[in-house]
Amino acid sequence: AWSAATVDDTGATGRIVAQVDLPVRVVQELPAKALTQPTPGTWIFDLGQNMVGKARLRVSGPAGTTVRLRHAEVLNPDGTAYTANLRSAQATDHYTLRGGGAEVYEPTFTFHGFRYVELTGFPGTPDLASVTGLVMHTDGELTSEFETSNPMVNQLHSNITWGQRGNFLSVPTDTPARDERLGWTGDINVFADTATFNMDSLTFLTKWLQDLRDAQSANGAYPDVAPRVCCGDGATGWADAGITVPYTLWQRYGDTRVVEEHYPSMVRYASWLESTSSNHLRANAGPYLDWLNLDDPTPAGVIGTAYYAYSIRLLGEMADAIGRDADAARYTALSQDIARAFVDAYVSADGTVAGDSQTGYVLAIGMGLLPEPVRAKAADRLVDNVRRHDWHLSTGFLGTPDLLPALSDTGHLDVAYRLLLNDTYPSWGYEIAKGATTIWERWNSIMPDGSFGDVSMNSFNHYAYGAVGDWMYRTVAGIRPDPSSPGYAHLTFAPQPGGGLTSARASYRAAQGVIGSDWSLDARGDMRLRL
Repeated sequence: AWSAATVDDTGATGRIVAQVDLPVRVVQELPAKALTQPTPGTWIFDLGQNMVGKARLRVSGPAGTTVRLRHAEVLNPDGTAYTANLRSAQATDHYTLRGGGAEVYEPTFTFHGFRYVELTGFPGTPDLASVTGLVMHTDGELTSEFETSNPMVNQLHSNITWGQRGNFLSVPTDTPARDERLGWTGDINVFADTATFNMDSLTFLTKWLQDLRDAQSANGAYPDVAPRVCCGDGATGWADAGITVPYTLWQRYGDTRVVEEHYPSMVRYASWLESTSSNHLRANAGPYLDWLNLDDPTPAGVIGTAYYAYSIRLLGEMADAIGRDADAARYTALSQDIARAFVDAYVSADGTVAGDSQTGYVLAIGMGLLPEPVRAKAADRLVDNVRRHDWHLSTGFLGTPDLLPALSDTGHLDVAYRLLLNDTYPSWGYEIAKGATTIWERWNSIMPDGSFGDVSMNSFNHYAYGAVGDWMYRTVAGIRPDPSSPGYAHLTFAPQPGGGLTSARASYRAAQGVIGSDWSLDARGDMRLRL
């Protein structure tokens, strides 16, 4: 499989000058780690990692024997394969032996999302070498390394990276295991910043932006899914990927050409936003809102208006970067008007944001909508909410990316680290304690009692909540790109230790070369930083 796109041939100029193809290929092999027989004749191979790709079968036996391979992300309590969350996807391969000696089978025109492979019909008794996992994804170079003194944080980084690898397969999918595999715009909207740290994403996402333009509605609204195969358009936080993804590519790679190519499409979207707003407010944010939040809903007007102001501000910055001065001035002024309308409509003098949800505060703070001293008061209200949730998060897709930044940027670094390092429900650490090797779609994909979450929509490999990775690079490792100097032309190293971490090191392979930080604390708590 091939994903055509254009990329910068020089790396440093940010100019897209060459046409290349991004192959989807096997990039790694995973040997089986364990083999069990939960029922007679049924063998379960554990690859030790939730992955995307296919299984290689080694077998010998009589001609006409058919071996069935089923794929699963997790196991039932009795050790059998759990496949109810795959919905109508069969996730099953069959191989009929020709006989006469050792045979090797690999499917050619499919892929699966799985950690476990179930064999039935196998002639004799298999061993660990009978099954090997073949990892597949769009062949973008992995560009980062990250390690701290905390094993859980290190596993979280691994989970985030594996989630991206599994879902960056031709298009940025929302889950590789069930009967969906769609390019949901909301997922990549929240994850793009982290994605560019983990993997060279310029070519892949530039190609996907063409899919997004192809799917744009005649009225200017971007779709929920690109390529468009279902669903609607214009949903806040989903459609806004048409602004946020090119902005991220410009910021991280210094690439103004992607902005130029995408600019007319963004202007059409901005016009649609204006035409469907009233007095700079957007009360209709679409059906998803803060998707999968934990009983802490945010009013539609808060979400819709916050994103309206944010997307228009980003568009103004991009207009300025490509010399559209009049547009830049207009969009900048418009974004400021929307921010004032947001405060007037939804923010009280004591910093309370309508709805009093974690996500409401996170969007208001993270998107720069609040003047001081209201911003500081809103941060205090956010901390109050976290305290009411027993120092746990309650955010959904739209609130999670900026949750820890909103806390650390307003003087609450201790609370941010507390959320990062929690290992009880709900938290990233809770998932890891339950055996996760990728990011779950839901905070409660597995409940504290061991039961599974909503079977109708429950992926165990879904990168959206992995958006915390951007904060980990910026704050734990302290690698901070300068927004005024896209493409890492200028950056700041400013690690902020906390949570009992005593060391961290990270590196990122930018176009200009490797960027890295390596810090440790001595017995007195003084930092030694090596760059």
